Amino acid sequence: MSAPPVILASGSAIRLELLRAAGVVCSARRPTADEDQLKQHYAALPPASLALALARDKALSISRTETSALVIGADQVLNFQGRPYGKPEDLDEARARLRAMRGARHILETAVCCAVAGSIVWSHLSQPELLMRACSDHFLDNYLAQAGPDILASAGAYQLEHQGIQLFERIDGDYFAILGLPLLPLLQFLRESGVLMP
Repeated sequence: MSAPPVILASGSAIRLELLRAAGVVCSARRPTADEDQLKQHYAALPPASLALALARDKALSISRTETSALVIGADQVLNFQGRPYGKPEDLDEARARLRAMRGARHILETAVCCAVAGSIVWSHLSQPELLMRACSDHFLDNYLAQAGPDILASAGAYQLEHQGIQLFERIDGDYFAILGLPLLPLLQFLRESGVLMP
């Protein structure tokens, strides 16, 4: 029996790059679920539950029509002092967020769910914790000027794989989850489900 096709329900270039670099043959489709509406619907959920709900609904939005495929949905919510944060709207919001998080810890609630034929068959939550250093306003302004609007694609307003690493003093947890996809547990599930060789 051949393995099902794999679809990543995401417009995230980094998630697709991580999967393909790991040897997962897959395509990507933007989920049909309206993320803004979903966030309003799930507004009362704590950050970890919100990330799981969003990842689940993204996977299901594609899986209901692509019934022969294994669909991967993922989402990330920044948890700072128990409050959920999504992607910043603009660089001013990114600057304010980074200033607020200086010298403090936050968690990146990173969820991944897999769906087949409109049902969730597996899910995982990774919770890496990051300690941001007490950097200067001058450093932050320079960082934002160099990073530009690309950081608006990240809940944390940073890209750890680039100069964003300079914002941090300590990182505890899964590096791939920080980038947006808990890759190691996902690969294990794909092996167990016959998509990858054991």
